[in-house]
Amino acid sequence: MNKISVTIITKNEELNIEDCLKSISWADEIIVVDSGSTDKTVEISKKYTNKVFFKEWIGFADQKSYALSLANNKWVLSLDADERITEELKEEILNKDLEEFDGYYIWRKNYFLNKEVKQCGWGNDFQLRLFVKSQTKLTDRLVHEGFVVDGKISKLKNQMIHLTHTDLKKTFAKINDYSTLEAAEKVHRKKVNGFTIILNPLAAFLQHYFIRKGFLDGVHGLMVSINHAMTKLQVYMKMWELKNVKNESDQ
Repeated sequence: MNKISVTIITKNEELNIEDCLKSISWADEIIVVDSGSTDKTVEISKKYTNKVFFKEWIGFADQKSYALSLANNKWVLSLDADERITEELKEEILNKDLEEFDGYYIWRKNYFLNKEVKQCGWGNDFQLRLFVKSQTKLTDRLVHEGFVVDGKISKLKNQMIHLTHTDLKKTFAKINDYSTLEAAEKVHRKKVNGFTIILNPLAAFLQHYFIRKGFLDGVHGLMVSINHAMTKLQVYMKMWELKNVKNESDQ
């Protein structure tokens, strides 16, 4: 059986972390890097592993790079607290001959308000999450960071579960946080005016709802498409603010 280290970064994930840790209790090593939870995240994590570390938050990529550096096994599986490894995927990871490749994409089954969403581009979501530690690094991005493997990459057959949006309050908070990071990342690369503020969210909705067939997922697909448009709207409005509105401290 393959020896696997699992890394997870957390902050205030008490509602998610236990089910995540239960799903990878078979791993040889579990590393949790917390950035200052004020709930029971750390307490729960310590029930499943003695390798719970604190690191002050700088950014997603920095946090995941630190977690990766702590792993002791050749093969590392990176998870988010809202992800779960299925029994089928567990057996594949443990028993497959991994050595032909240096990294593997894992297919995610994404849920929105307790329903699997198969359209909107969510049904074809492959994430590079299992890899050889020595061959892997993080992209230098503020948001939507990812792993880069220097070597050959393949795909695993079985899926993991992603409970990405369990209630709308958290969804809207996530949209606000992520759009702020994305705006900061793109502000010097994108032109922003009244037309782009209107057209980009509209194009995002049409792409998800019609081209990517979100309408086939009913009201859930409609809301996913609207949320994507809301994200783009906030990104472009925040970029305009960064370009045109000076803070009092700058004056």
